Amino acid sequence: MTGKTAPPSKKPAAAKKKAVPAPKEETATKEEAAPKEEAAPKEEAAPAPATEEPAAPEHPLEQPPVPRDEPAPTPTEAGAEVTPAPAEGSPDPPAEPPAPAPEPKLEKPKEEPPSCPLSLAVEEVSENSFTLTWKAPEQMGRAGLDGYVVEICKDGSSDWKAVNQEPFLSTRYTIPNLSSGDKIHVRVMAVSASGASDPATLEQPVLIREILQLPKIRMPRHLRETYIRRVGDAVNIMIPFQGKPQPEVSWTKGGQPLDTSRINIRNTARDTIFYIRQAQRSDSGKYELTVQINGAEDRATLDIQVVEPPGPPQNLKLVDVWGFNVALEWTPPVDNGNSEIKGYRVQKSDKKSGKWFTVLERCTRTSCTISDLIIGNTYSFRVFSENICGLSDSAAIASGMANIEKTKTTYQPEKIPQRDMMEPPKFTQPLTDRTTTRGYSTHLFCSVRGFPQPKIIWLKNQMEIREDPKYIALIDQGVCSLEIRKPGPFDGGVYTCKAVNPLGEASVDCRLDVKGEIG
Repeated sequence: MTGKTAPPSKKPAAAKKKAVPAPKEETATKEEAAPKEEAAPKEEAAPAPATEEPAAPEHPLEQPPVPRDEPAPTPTEAGAEVTPAPAEGSPDPPAEPPAPAPEPKLEKPKEEPPSCPLSLAVEEVSENSFTLTWKAPEQMGRAGLDGYVVEICKDGSSDWKAVNQEPFLSTRYTIPNLSSGDKIHVRVMAVSASGASDPATLEQPVLIREILQLPKIRMPRHLRETYIRRVGDAVNIMIPFQGKPQPEVSWTKGGQPLDTSRINIRNTARDTIFYIRQAQRSDSGKYELTVQINGAEDRATLDIQVVEPPGPPQNLKLVDVWGFNVALEWTPPVDNGNSEIKGYRVQKSDKKSGKWFTVLERCTRTSCTISDLIIGNTYSFRVFSENICGLSDSAAIASGMANIEKTKTTYQPEKIPQRDMMEPPKFTQPLTDRTTTRGYSTHLFCSVRGFPQPKIIWLKNQMEIREDPKYIALIDQGVCSLEIRKPGPFDGGVYTCKAVNPLGEASVDCRLDVKGEIG
């Protein structure tokens, strides 16, 4: 078996000597072939050499195909160059040209890594996890951002561990599988192809604590606007909230604690009560309510305005008097009662009666003109200020009085031409022929106009109908009617309505037929 395996190992060695003409390469081939022949007897269990493929040279050369029945040459040891053996009887292939020397590589300048993420904060904490949010870094680097890596470390330890295996691009991340009661430090780094940024770190560790319900203030609708009370009134406000475990409640005014000598606060598990026994104007302002559970909090603002009636206007004076008119001017009050002045009320009083009458309400300007004063009277004037509480307790009274003098005037009545309303009678709606049933009352109608009002005369077959209970004649607003009660066969005929006044007369007529009873 040793004699069968040795010859195949010698053929490739001999082929290498023919293929490489350079003397240096021949020396190397001889030194490599010698140890290979020594190792050949030990390879008894190795498979046939035909199953191994020679390594491709750096510069392949054209060669004739190898016959199928001839086994492929055995490759040399690792690291040695192998030249494929030519078929028997074929000419030797040309020599392989030497490989060119590799060019030296220029070192590229190192790119700067991205800057650290911004605004790292805790969004939510639960019994076994918490959620972080942050903003993208200002500098991304030329290579662009691959994502973020979040690392955590327990309080008291310096062993930082990454919680995400691969970088991600979201700026929100929830860290799960934590133990309740642990204090966790956390930091976030931006990662790119050029490296990792400086970490963004939370200043305080996050306490993993069970929060069954986040804090939420349920501000009543009427308290979302300015809450207005008068001086001396009590302020009693209850604001409900929610949160489990029981949240911490705090009140401030302008960032400072409240004056407990004037304001009483009582907190329960579900609401907080704000109470002032007697409100003063100094109690006005914005109060901040904070409900907090382990870093999670909710805030609300209560705006209280304590008001009182304003002071009277200033410097009321009588500017001018002419004809039936007076002009007044004044200035706003010094004290508006901690509320906007809504207007002014102007009143007048005549010297004869001494009573005050309102002539203007809610006058928004500081001047006015009063008209339609009575000739010969002397008037005084006063003005009140008005705000949300009402009128001022006192009024500003004008120092002077307005005397409306009499003037000589001649009344000339307007001449109105008189219209002639006289008109002879004229029927605007004539009588119409009718057919009625025996025993059933019927009516005849027509309309007439004229001035003076005409006299109405009813006729039957050219005979005037006088006081007969069978007939009832009426006239109302020019509408004439004749009722024939339970007519019989002899009540049929021609009926005429005649209208007569001093200017003339007019008449209309119709025919009435009376039929027998039906059935």
